[in-house]
Amino acid sequence: MTIKEFSGVWTAIVTPMNENGTVDYGSLESLVEKQVEGGVSGIVAVGTTGESPTLTPKEHIEVIAKIHEFAAGRIPVVAGTGSNSTAESIDMTKEADEIGVEGFLIVAPYYNKPTQEGVFLHFSEIAKITEKPIILYTIPGRCGIGIENETALRLRNAYPNFIAIKEAGGKVEKVRDMYAKAQGKMNVLSGDDGLTVEFMKSGAKGVVSVASNLIPAPMVELVNFCLNSQWEKAEALHEKLFPLFKDLFIEPNPVPAKYALAKTGMIATSAVRLPLCRMSDEHCLKLMQTLNSLNLI
Repeated sequence: MTIKEFSGVWTAIVTPMNENGTVDYGSLESLVEKQVEGGVSGIVAVGTTGESPTLTPKEHIEVIAKIHEFAAGRIPVVAGTGSNSTAESIDMTKEADEIGVEGFLIVAPYYNKPTQEGVFLHFSEIAKITEKPIILYTIPGRCGIGIENETALRLRNAYPNFIAIKEAGGKVEKVRDMYAKAQGKMNVLSGDDGLTVEFMKSGAKGVVSVASNLIPAPMVELVNFCLNSQWEKAEALHEKLFPLFKDLFIEPNPVPAKYALAKTGMIATSAVRLPLCRMSDEHCLKLMQTLNSLNLI
């Protein structure tokens, strides 16, 4: 895949589950179909939104394989294969590569808080075992550290398969800086639905979206407005959708997204695995009101 193809809307797809905690592959297949029909650029399988922390290693690879099977070559699938263990991330990346996925999204090593040199060495070792594109994922709020622009560009210069970075640090100036320094060698994708328009005004080329699980076509429309510099239309649609963007994070992701998907009939249940749990009644009511206001239920 080329750098141009790593733009648009990439759905960070949820992993639907049955009430007993097993993976609901029927709902997953249906959800993949909705993404294809909605015109998204691709799917990110088993990232944080896909509950990667609570899937077993076997389940992790099985879910990636099923999503790739369901997509059937109609849209690309990028596998989430990040870990705070370099060896573990290498192993998962190798297994996902064998499945035939089109690329990988790999989060910064979390919790053990390496230096930027450690981050560079971590990703370098992963890049050595695949020629497929890699999207770096920086989310300091969850990881405890971020991937600095200088580190990302150093990786891009050393290994050409680092083709994009998912920016979930919330700083517009970091996006602007990366856009200026990358000179077209590395795309920025927003990691926050609510910042998509602002980030794209600063040079980002799309979004890795949670909201597109629920509303793929409107998210594609929003991003296409931005890509075509139709900023008034983009701002108007953003304003309409913003309450949903906000409420999908009213509790830890993907709890609200799964609740909304279940209420709209897109998946069978809103089940999540512990330590995630059902939303409070207050938050359920608030999200239901937002879904109603957008005529989604």
